[in-house]
Amino acid sequence: MKNLSILREQTLKAIEDAADLTVLEAIRVNALGKQGEISLLMKKLGTLDPQERREQGQHLNELRILVTESLGRRKSILENQSLEERLATEKIDVTLPQCPQPLGTIHPLSQVMYEVIQIFKKLGFAVAEGPNIEDDEHNFTALNVPLDHPARLEQDTFYLPQSPNGITMLLRTQTSPVQIRTLKTNKPPIRIIVPGRVFRSDSDATHTPNFHQMEGLLIDKDIHMGHLKGCLITFCKEFFGMDDLPVRFRPAFFPFTEPSVEIDIGCKRTGQDMKIGKGTDWLEILGAGMVHPNVFRNCGLDPEEHQGFAFGMGLERLAMLKYGMPDLRAFYECDIRWLRHYGFSVFDALSEEILR
Repeated sequence: MKNLSILREQTLKAIEDAADLTVLEAIRVNALGKQGEISLLMKKLGTLDPQERREQGQHLNELRILVTESLGRRKSILENQSLEERLATEKIDVTLPQCPQPLGTIHPLSQVMYEVIQIFKKLGFAVAEGPNIEDDEHNFTALNVPLDHPARLEQDTFYLPQSPNGITMLLRTQTSPVQIRTLKTNKPPIRIIVPGRVFRSDSDATHTPNFHQMEGLLIDKDIHMGHLKGCLITFCKEFFGMDDLPVRFRPAFFPFTEPSVEIDIGCKRTGQDMKIGKGTDWLEILGAGMVHPNVFRNCGLDPEEHQGFAFGMGLERLAMLKYGMPDLRAFYECDIRWLRHYGFSVFDALSEEILR
């Protein structure tokens, strides 16, 4: 204990003379480590009488604080010196080429959506959007869907907890509610397409709980079935790039259209392979029809004054048919290898004005 002043001078002198952080750390361990000189002296305090223990303990604590502060100051100085030396000696050659990065691609689903929108834009249609969470009125009732229709069952539709005002809420099963919202807030003529995400309780190789639709609506005066056929035949031939693509219309039933039709395109099947175009087989790709008079009435329009047609198609199905994708579930598995194989060049899309 009589050599505290000497220990202080030697330790502070060593700290001041430390040339680098390694030396400084060694000094810290020798002084304040578990077996350091100051630490060992602190342990001997218990052998002293109370009065001497109090006096020596105060001196040792002051020395410990002084050494700790000196170590901190010297460490800061040495770290700054090290950084300045690195800045003076290390340089980055900005003329070197950067490391190659893989180019991103457009997801096939986005590509098909852009293609479909571009075709209908040329036909005079505008894009409309709506919420993913809908009420029963817009998703079913206003569309003339009866209360006992299978689509209303919980096994097909994702229902949400009832709202405080008693309205039944759900994840929309189709983009048709946007047509209802448009009819209620806009006066004809109306010419819209509605791309969007929809939800149904179904999952297999050709169905997913979440998928995408593109619906269209045209309302004006003196609209008839010939306008519907001309519009959709033009779309089919343009989308698949075949001027001679066979297209046929079959009678069908949808609650919100009357008459209703399903549209088929020609194809040829050979074993497990299928080729779109002229052939002996047919493939259904979308549904359509003239807007049902009840839908007009539900939206406050006179069906005697206005007529129109509506259509709908699944975008994933179109992508699978056009680009030869066998399993719908792969669209949502986030497999970068699949995306690199089926993805599309952003530069090609920009040059073809797909993304505009």
